[in-house]
Amino acid sequence: QVQLVESGGGLVQAGGSLRLSCAASGRTSGTYVMGWFRQAPGKEREFVAAFSRSGGTTYLADSVKGRFTISRDNAKNVLYLQMNSLKPEDTAVYYCASRFGPVVTDGNRYNYWGQGTQVTVSS
Repeated sequence: QVQLVESGGGLVQAGGSLRLSCAASGRTSGTYVMGWFRQAPGKEREFVAAFSRSGGTTYLADSVKGRFTISRDNAKNVLYLQMNSLKPEDTAVYYCASRFGPVVTDGNRYNYWGQGTQVTVSS
């Protein structure tokens, strides 16, 4: 079992920045992927970014490339999402998720989820 707890959401003006954190506990060793997803009201959940622990490889959705950065502190089992140049369309609940195995962008293939943190970007 893996437990995930997100923090760092909030209200920010367009063009601003936020950093989300996701602390993992439990079974966190091995080939282990952590990622971020988001869901806006009335929209489907979408992949944002993921980090592969084993290879240190990062993956970003095209919609956030150049603005968001994903990083991970393996020693602390904490995943970060640095969000810069935020836009109103980034408004959503952001979820941290994890799975064992390679990185995938299909949220249905992630086994563990945090409770989510709200990010609201005002225009």
